[in-house]
Amino acid sequence: MRVFFKTVLFVSSLCFSVVNISVGAEVGSLSVTEASGLLTEKKAVIIDVRENSEWSEGHISGAIHIPLAQLPERLAELKAYQSSPIITQCRSGKRSAQAADVLKSAGFSKVYNMEGGLNAWDKAGLKTE
Repeated sequence: MRVFFKTVLFVSSLCFSVVNISVGAEVGSLSVTEASGLLTEKKAVIIDVRENSEWSEGHISGAIHIPLAQLPERLAELKAYQSSPIITQCRSGKRSAQAADVLKSAGFSKVYNMEGGLNAWDKAGLKTE
């Protein structure tokens, strides 16, 4: 009976460890207000993953433009931000969520998706250029 309980405890702790690992690998999300604050304080960089035509219509000042389709081949350009907070952003938040997953899988440790994308940014009255 003791062996059984020790086995159950071992398996339980192993499962708990695996859950913690996978939770740690998740991408966080930020509101536009939180993202704006981090950008203003220069505590994060923003990656705009929209297409060229969308970028030219308006973008967040200081954002780095890398369209989602180009992101895997352009990861080296972001090497300097490997352990810095990175906020991914698109029009509505869907493509940027995919981009955040790409960055997380590539070893970037502090990746956040901006909820609602540029639509939410504009709705909040925040500036673009």
